Amino acid sequence: MEDITTIAALYLLWKSYTRSNKRRSVWVHNIIKRRTQFGEYHCLIKELRLDDCHFQRYFRMTCVQFDDLLARVGVRISRMDTNYRRSLSAAERLSICLRYLATGDSFRTIANSFRVGVSTVSTIIPDVATAIWDCLVEEFMAVPSTEEWRSIAEKFEERWNFPLCCGALDGKHVVLKAPENTGSQFFNYKGTFSLVLLAVVDAERCFRVIDVGGYGRTSDGGILANSAFGQALKSGSLQLPAGLPLSGGDHLGPLPHVFVADEAFPLRKNLMRPFPGRNLPRERRIFNYRLSRARLVVENAFGILSSQWRMYRRVIEVQPEVAEKFVKATCILHNSLCRTTQANTQRAFSVADVEPLPGLGRIAANNSAREAIRVREVFTSYFNAEGTVPWQDDV
Repeated sequence: MEDITTIAALYLLWKSYTRSNKRRSVWVHNIIKRRTQFGEYHCLIKELRLDDCHFQRYFRMTCVQFDDLLARVGVRISRMDTNYRRSLSAAERLSICLRYLATGDSFRTIANSFRVGVSTVSTIIPDVATAIWDCLVEEFMAVPSTEEWRSIAEKFEERWNFPLCCGALDGKHVVLKAPENTGSQFFNYKGTFSLVLLAVVDAERCFRVIDVGGYGRTSDGGILANSAFGQALKSGSLQLPAGLPLSGGDHLGPLPHVFVADEAFPLRKNLMRPFPGRNLPRERRIFNYRLSRARLVVENAFGILSSQWRMYRRVIEVQPEVAEKFVKATCILHNSLCRTTQANTQRAFSVADVEPLPGLGRIAANNSAREAIRVREVFTSYFNAEGTVPWQDDV
């Protein structure tokens, strides 16, 4: 019996040795050799540059926006030529990454289109996605200062009729292929595997703070509690403006600046959620309507994100830590494109002396405090008196 086991072990060792030492039939496949003649970057994309509309549909950005992005990340993603082969240009590497984010196609499909190796694509896309985030985050998603929070609140009151609101908060499930050896950590209530994108969105549907990587099985409230933003919100270190009286409601006293969210999140003095239940009195139904109207911006932002970057409409077949890079890249690109499309109508953040939110540990969810209940009741009274809008009763 021992002899049979020894022979089997020697056979497996010989097979693995011969497999690892097997010579390639060709050093570079003939298909890849003809990349500069028939590859998508060298043929189709050059033609697309002659028609900006088709170029935008292909890359989800105009030629000008593509060139601006390339100027920002080009040095970071460039590679040196070697004695054996020429490296892919920064523009071609960026094209491969953007095409994946815009379509969600498999790495093999992208590799065949651009006539490069599958392993090359699997390396390029995460590297370029990381470079996009690192090169753009300070300009397009720096943590807002006190003055910037105040500016956001003014726009929320002007556009969405919710005063002292610094942003709308919600979570989005990003569907993944079931990661190996993770059990049910990523299995969510929808019956899919996912990681969670938690985002704060301003009145113009731009992402101001994001947290990516929460387990799909965790509730939105749990994701908030485990995030750096949630800890900073609870500890009061977000540099929110001081409390102010509502317009025309001086007798109600000063109220804190708040974020609006749905019923999946806890009620806090600076985090408003709707009243629960169905048979609510008129005053509370009006508050729920006004809060939902302000919270609509985060739903719109998620809708625009998944419509523009079709990666979100596919099952992402990479490890969760790689998928996080893709999600962060699309969020920062969303902000960049919104700013350039609006022709710089929104002032860019000043990032001097701005530090990112620190990573913090987990905390337990807390019950609604009396102060949080009081703040929501004051908003309810205001929306039914001094802060009423003409159409709220009809809705």
